[in-house]
This record gives sequence, C-alpha cells and structure tokens, in this order.
Amino acid sequence: MFDIKWIRENSEAFDAGLARRGYEPSAAKLIALDDARRSHITKLQDAQNRRNAASKEIGKAKACGDEAAAQAVIDEVAKLKAFIQDGEEEERKLVAALDAALAVIPNLPHDDVPDGEDEAGNVELRVVGEKPVFNFNHKPKEHFELGETHGGMDFATAAKLSGSRFVVLKGQIARLERALGQFMIDMHTLESGYTEVSPPLLVHDTALYGTGQLPKFEEDLFKTTGDHYLIPTAEVPLTNLVAGEILAEEELPLRVTALTYCFRSEAGSAGRDTRGVLRQHQFQKCELVSITRPEDSLDELERMLSCAENVLKKLGLHYRVMTLCSGDMGFGARKTYDIEVWLPGQDTFREISSCSVCGDFQARRMNARYRLKGEKQLGHVHTLNGSGLAVGRTLIAVMENYQNADGTVTVPEALRPYMNGLETIG
Repeated sequence: MFDIKWIRENSEAFDAGLARRGYEPSAAKLIALDDARRSHITKLQDAQNRRNAASKEIGKAKACGDEAAAQAVIDEVAKLKAFIQDGEEEERKLVAALDAALAVIPNLPHDDVPDGEDEAGNVELRVVGEKPVFNFNHKPKEHFELGETHGGMDFATAAKLSGSRFVVLKGQIARLERALGQFMIDMHTLESGYTEVSPPLLVHDTALYGTGQLPKFEEDLFKTTGDHYLIPTAEVPLTNLVAGEILAEEELPLRVTALTYCFRSEAGSAGRDTRGVLRQHQFQKCELVSITRPEDSLDELERMLSCAENVLKKLGLHYRVMTLCSGDMGFGARKTYDIEVWLPGQDTFREISSCSVCGDFQARRMNARYRLKGEKQLGHVHTLNGSGLAVGRTLIAVMENYQNADGTVTVPEALRPYMNGLETIG
C-alpha cells in the first residue's frame, strides 16, 4: 500500500517505477480518486459547520418570538442532517474506491534492480560450486525416476487420495525429507540467530492482505468453508506477527523462522512441471522473515541470502544466484535474489529459494510501526522474507546430484546425523 500523499508529491517517480514493472501510469487516476474523496469531505465539513451554526440560530429566533424564522432554520437543519448522513455513506464508498485501487498496485523496484520484462532479464550474480561428475555413462535420472524405482515416491496412490500435484513419500525418502527440514531449521536457529516459530497454517484474509496475496492473487489460495485460508507460505503468519504493533527500535531487527507445510492452487501453472514433486499443491518450506529499521533492510537482505546459501553449501550442491529484473519480481518486493540449484536430471538450474526486501510496502498494509529511540515519532518498519529452503526442491536436488549408477542415493554427510548415520538410501 502506498501513501497517497507521497504519490501526489512524487507522481512522476511513481509512474516511472510502475513502468519498470510493466504497468500503466496510475498516479493521475489515484490522485483523481483522492480529489473526489477530499472534495466530498470538505462538503461534509461545511455542512456540519452550518448545521452547528444553524442550531444556535433556532434558539435565538425563538427567544425573539420569530417562530417563522425558527421553523425555517429547523427545516434547514433537517436537510443538513439528511445530507450528512447520506454523505457519510458516500465518503465510505470513496475511501473504499481509493483503497481498492491502491491495494492492487505492486511495490516499486529499487534503483539498482535491473530493468527487464520477464526472467530473460534476470542477471546472474554468482555461480557457486561445480556440476557433479558421475561414474556412469547413462543420462542422470530425474528424481521421480529414482523415487518410483524403489517405491519411495508413490504418485498413483496420491492421485487416488487427492488428485494431481500430490505425492506419498515412503520409507527412506520420507525420512530424507524430514531430515532436510530439521537440518534447515537447526541451521537457521542455532547458527544464524533466527527464532523458531510454530505458526497457524490457517489465517484470516486480513493477514493475506497485509503481506500482499489479497486481493489480487486469491485464485492462488485455498480457502476453507469458514473464514480462513491455508497459508501459501509461512511468510504470511510470520510477517503478520507484528501487524498493528508498535515496536521499540531496540527490538529490531526481529528474525524469525518456521518449518511449515504450504498450500498453493498453482492456478497459473497448468501443464507445467506435472511430473515429480517440483510444483505441488502441498509442500514443506523453511521460511525466513526479518523485521528491520529502514536503514538496515538492504544489508539484511544480503545477510538473509547468505543464510539461505549456507544450506546449499553445507549440502555440497552446485547453484547460482540471480538478481531478478523489475518485471520478474513478486508483487510486494522491491528487490529479489533467486537461488537456483543445479538439477542433473533436468540438465538445468531451477529456483530453490527467493529472498526479497519489501521496504515499508507490507508494513503500511498491516500498520506495523516502530518508535525511534528517545523520540515520540513513529515510522514504518521494513520487512523481508526468504526461503531457507524449499524442502521438496532440496530433496529433488539431493536425489539427483547424489545419485549412483545403481539408482541408490548417497546421503550428504551433513544430513547423516539426521538419518541415524545412514549413508545410502534406495
């Protein structure tokens, strides 16, 4: 959500930022909506002032015995009262119209974000590690081929139970998935200073509005028959921990993490990644969220990125970091880094983490503020979120990068303590 006052004072910069996103100019339309609201409020205030003055005139007219004059003013007051009552409803409509228009406008890209229309405009920042060298001559298998061979990934039963884009994991592969999640949450809490949180997986629409999924992306969500939505990411409950709060400056930065299931309808993904577990309706992810002072948020983004990268480094996986261009960033982001891991079975890099700084975009939507030390002044916090990592996609990466000629998978050394010392699965 944007401050309409800021848009008035920076209309050219606002429209220029939207243009970088591929959006049409909106400042004039928003200012016109605000003008209508302000003009109507002025009329209401004038009517209220006149009503107050007229009410005093009634007493004076009656005191002078001028009943005709008193009745004329009484009639006027009645009309003013009706106008004000109707006008208050009209004011609510005008405010709602402005809020609705503001709610679907994306965040503006940071100055150093590269311009571009889609993923083709993303810029490679660095490449870490090397592609694995296998001791067999056949093409490396994809994760679902490895999983189905040994019965650890059962897509047929999942389809019977729930339909497409689900999987039943069994035995050692189920254990490997659990080990990955525990490994990640331990790294972030024990080594990187994040506080572990176990949040609700069902939230109200206000929480999703705060982080920007609503109102624009409702089709991507699963809604219950009641007044709840399943979370598409733990970013939603974790960021909303500070919704409506006024934090002390000394409390910042706040760093929280959660290992949760996430639920997405994948409404816009028909026909994409239909094999395997790359794009599921239900998946686990270790989420990282930071709440900072404005002046610290860009440094915090680099720190968050490093925390996510460290997971891949400990697992010995080859990856690259991409700076997303202005046209490929998420709705609420000002700047985003994607981490893409190498998948030998697909012979390509695929996204495994996305780390974003949102500035005060989400904080304004959820009214999350902080009090500057020693002052009465309040400011909006900055919010950041990132995957540290997507567990299912890390499972894919481990299986494909550590596969052996006989179809077994070597367990990375970092995970063996979580696998009771098991060195090979399958």
